[in-house]
Amino acid sequence: MLNRLYGFNFNFCPLPPLYNALFPPSHSFEISCTLPSSNMAIFLFPSSILLPFLHLFLTFNLANSEPFIGVNYGQVADNLPPPSATAKLLQSTAIEKVRLYGSDPAIIKALADTGKGIVIGTANADVPSLASDPNFAKNWVASNVVPYYPASNIILVTVGNEVITSNDQNLMNQLVPAVQNVQDALDGVSLGGKVKVSTVHSMAVLSNSEPPSAGKFHAEYNTVLQGLLSFNNATGSPFAINPYPYFAFRDDPGRAENLAYCLFQPNSGRVDSNSNLKYMNMFDAQVDAVRSALDSSGFKNVEIVVAETGWPYKGDNNEIGPSLENAKGYNNGLISHLRSMVGTPLMPGKSVDTYLFALYDEDLKPGPSSERAFGLYNPDQSMIYDAGLSQQQQINTTSPVMAPTPDVSKSPETTTIVSKPPETTPNVSKSPAVSASAGPRPTANKAEFLHGATTVPSSIIFFTVFILLLL
Repeated sequence: MLNRLYGFNFNFCPLPPLYNALFPPSHSFEISCTLPSSNMAIFLFPSSILLPFLHLFLTFNLANSEPFIGVNYGQVADNLPPPSATAKLLQSTAIEKVRLYGSDPAIIKALADTGKGIVIGTANADVPSLASDPNFAKNWVASNVVPYYPASNIILVTVGNEVITSNDQNLMNQLVPAVQNVQDALDGVSLGGKVKVSTVHSMAVLSNSEPPSAGKFHAEYNTVLQGLLSFNNATGSPFAINPYPYFAFRDDPGRAENLAYCLFQPNSGRVDSNSNLKYMNMFDAQVDAVRSALDSSGFKNVEIVVAETGWPYKGDNNEIGPSLENAKGYNNGLISHLRSMVGTPLMPGKSVDTYLFALYDEDLKPGPSSERAFGLYNPDQSMIYDAGLSQQQQINTTSPVMAPTPDVSKSPETTTIVSKPPETTPNVSKSPAVSASAGPRPTANKAEFLHGATTVPSSIIFFTVFILLLL
């Protein structure tokens, strides 16, 4: 395959007598590179020399493989760069997945052949039609998926955004059949399993998150959640959630070490009184609360995807928490934590796919100033602040700082991160939960996952350069 596509010939050959005299018996690579206008010389190297460089080569590839880092690309703005410029920007970063709130064809086309995983979404307003009319779902898939796949690596369709916590009972009741009809439409064009289907939830679907091991869903949502989770379980699609430590801090700023705990900075940690697991940051506590809710509902095999998380870099004078330093601290800490592959206390050893909010500011979004200040990049593609996403920063990973284990009996209780419960929930005033918003105002629809390996040409070039350096 490589011989035909790139003009490289890889063969094994026995060592010549001179090398047999100098090195233990083994094999060597014979590498010849045929280029359009010239031929490179043939190099002979014993495997005893090549193996260290093969190890380095593989290490480079693994360090350059970060499929768990994604970004949200909202479009509620009038100053965004053209999709082609955004595609070039993304290729210069460690971002491997892009979540769109709609299915803008210009963006989907611009991301073709980049290898970036693409999440597209249906509008909330389309949920009733998707649910009631299978042909509407078929037409939606025929218009928004089929023309672009597989050149554009569409990996997930999200049917609606934060529908369950919208308090629109009509949308809630139709969400499961809408999701199923989209799945059936994908199956009908042989894309079932290649393109997953799910929906996105705010943290308000939880009634309890304190401590994380006690996480559970609101009873009012049980019927629709059981249907959705049964679908996720049957199809292998993820449970997508929007955790925001920023809002937990904003609603409880006076608590000791709360900011450090939210920003992945050194702190004494918080111990789950049920599991005795220690939490060093709010992100892990939020994600594990969702994990506990899924497990207690009987869906231990349903994977979690963090569809949104972020921190605003500025806000109004009366807003607590937004600042350039805090935003940089949160996103740098989060990215380092993901790269460490430590995982969460309940899900050690792996990093949950996480989509940062957001690629750009959305200057037309309503609400306080912070709503328009979650962006990582300016419209001219310059960084608003360095979040550690450039490609050269991928290899330099750092593990989270681990503080000494505190005395469990004196450990402060885990800060809850749940939004206020729905209006129908009784005894709200007695809830121990700290009321916190689920996240930024939902982005409107304005107009298996990537493996993350480097491309074959760049890998071959990298390997060849090391061989040439030996001459």
